[in-house]
Amino acid sequence: MKTYFLKFPVLMTASILLGFLSLNSCSNDDENTETETDDTTVVVDVALANFTNSVTITTVPCTLSDGTVTECYQIVTTSTPEDHQMGPWCPTNISDNAEAGGIWLEGGEVYDVDGAFIENMATFYNDETWLMYDANGDIFVTETEDDCANAANPNVGEEYENFCVECLPSYVADLTQTYLIPITPVKVSSSISFGGGGPGGGNGPSQRGIAFNGIVFDAPAPTDAILGAYTLAPFDDAGGHINLNAGYHYHAATGVSTQIIQEDGHASMIGYALDGHGLYAQLDANGDEPTDLDSCRGHEDDTRGYHYHVDAAGANNFINCLNGAYAN
Repeated sequence: MKTYFLKFPVLMTASILLGFLSLNSCSNDDENTETETDDTTVVVDVALANFTNSVTITTVPCTLSDGTVTECYQIVTTSTPEDHQMGPWCPTNISDNAEAGGIWLEGGEVYDVDGAFIENMATFYNDETWLMYDANGDIFVTETEDDCANAANPNVGEEYENFCVECLPSYVADLTQTYLIPITPVKVSSSISFGGGGPGGGNGPSQRGIAFNGIVFDAPAPTDAILGAYTLAPFDDAGGHINLNAGYHYHAATGVSTQIIQEDGHASMIGYALDGHGLYAQLDANGDEPTDLDSCRGHEDDTRGYHYHVDAAGANNFINCLNGAYAN
């Protein structure tokens, strides 16, 4: 298993904020949800991240899912993190070590996608159909943007079975995303279930939040569909991979992207949820997860107000729901 090193925090200028959810005009599960007031409300701090030239930020009027009329940060961002490299994803030969490939999430665990993992897939999944390499041990890897698009199609053809799907940053170099996040979080009395898969199966937004480098924390990856087509679409060591429409995005928090270390030993801050509440790593400085998390994976303290702790990297999940209103 590769070791993931945490980034040390730097307080940075407002020209670098964090990115935020790409709005999909989703509606609240409960249109009559009442607003609650936290004892400690912590506003979004636009000076916590460093996007340099990768984003533009403006303040715009917005209406939240509970009907609150307020102001939001609107962020237009590329899908290029500036605090770490993207990839690699697919090794090229079954002799390759862990540095040549990314990771895969299965059963709550994180596995290195090295040559041995690819070689052992038939045993790992107890299915002899898996054979992703030739007689020389060379792994079948998508090579073009068309291959990326075709292999990621829900109706992928048999010609892409047993391929490792690797979509490259150059394919989305000109792609931008627009995100909104309420500047002042508004807590609601009834949690909002996410749409787009994952716990709850609700009508809320599908994305979970934004990392300090502007990359979105996305809905759970459709790993069953990927594996059902006899393809593998690994994530890199940062938990991200590329979709031609969504760009580069995360499915796991592995400790690679920028984190803000907390002086009191609390888990490091890694970004913001779509409702403006802070997103923090799963474990604190002692390696412990909070014991008082609610069903959304949130809790409150006097320093950070209400905030969330993301799930374990292998869980293919970040948080389970929102306890704050999000921008329509």
